[in-house]
Amino acid sequence: MEMQEPGKTRAIIAHITLIGWIIALVQNNSDKNDDASFYIRQMLGLFILAIGFQIIGTIFVFIPILGWMISMITMLASFGVVGLWVYSLISAINGKKEPTPFIGGHFQKWFASM
Repeated sequence: MEMQEPGKTRAIIAHITLIGWIIALVQNNSDKNDDASFYIRQMLGLFILAIGFQIIGTIFVFIPILGWMISMITMLASFGVVGLWVYSLISAINGKKEPTPFIGGHFQKWFASM
């Protein structure tokens, strides 16, 4: 299903840092668009996931050996989040509403009120 132009623009803006996400959210609150809401929910989930991995990595980095291994795992997971972000951005640019693999469907349920 192809997205309409206002929703597609907001979806792409939502992918451009936290400030872009806030701009897309504010624009979407004044004139609701289902396509934009879909990607606003996706990006909120990816932001929370990325911040969570960074917090976990930071907490454990000071523990010798085990903490370093946990930090390396969270760093690799962060690269995975970047991959999911790229996937989501490409889907938005192509005008297709595709949830990010593995977790995108959950984001849609968890943040359904947005």
